Amino acid sequence: MREIRVRQNIHEHVHAISGAFVVKGRGSVRELFVHPVKGLGAQPLDRVWLRPGGGMPNDRIFALARPDGGHRPGTRTGLSKKEFFALVSDHRLAGLDTHLDVESDVLTVRVAGHDVLKADLGTAEGAGAAVRFFTRVLDLPAGTAPVLAREPGRRFTDANALGDGPMNWLTVVNLASVRDLEARTGTTIDPKRFRANVLVDGLSAWSELDLVGQEFYLGGVRVRGVRRTKRCAATEVAPGTGLRDLPVVTLIQRTRGHHFMGIHVEVLTAGLLEKGGEVVVGSAPAGQRVG
Repeated sequence: MREIRVRQNIHEHVHAISGAFVVKGRGSVRELFVHPVKGLGAQPLDRVWLRPGGGMPNDRIFALARPDGGHRPGTRTGLSKKEFFALVSDHRLAGLDTHLDVESDVLTVRVAGHDVLKADLGTAEGAGAAVRFFTRVLDLPAGTAPVLAREPGRRFTDANALGDGPMNWLTVVNLASVRDLEARTGTTIDPKRFRANVLVDGLSAWSELDLVGQEFYLGGVRVRGVRRTKRCAATEVAPGTGLRDLPVVTLIQRTRGHHFMGIHVEVLTAGLLEKGGEVVVGSAPAGQRVG
């Protein structure tokens, strides 16, 4: 009953605020994803409760740090993605089917439908088994094994290098923009290449890039667009196969004249974000705040 009441309140609130400002676009939340281990697979969600400035719960809470990089246990400063094993340089990781149980910290890895690793990352034994496994997968020479990184209260997002606030930004991708890129290039592009937290639909293609600096609603959550998401070579890697098979950044540059796909957003209010939730984009009258 409580969940039903929450949904009703959110539905009523979104429609109420949409009358308080000029609506410029409406859409819907199509997919939600969390990536518990940086560089490993996306895990779908049906719904998630967000809090102001808190980011996506359990997103990028583990990472495979390079032993000669800047990460050290207890590190409280943001680091570049170059300090970690990730898809931008380690495409083999995308060929693994992975799932982290965020309640138990048990990581399961499957290949061709078979379990090849089941390790409790919260124990020394399980963490060691995971490190040995990824050392083999990445074909690393002796002495260069990954360091399993986890720092309570921190996320290993790409934006974490910009500071504690950016560390908690969500990434939002507009499916209409992905479809437009497909049409312009004659290719098929899996939206999972962009490793977003939120996939939205119903908005005009590329209109999300204009939401930087604006507040809008994702379901019952008010957010602010803070930065366009510049794409890198990680998008060249096909999810599920690990093959570097499509020059996505080049395709965006050739057809759009930039390297952006999607935006980062900051969560401003607590609320429920769920698949099927309404996206409301608009502007408040002069002197009036959205929401």
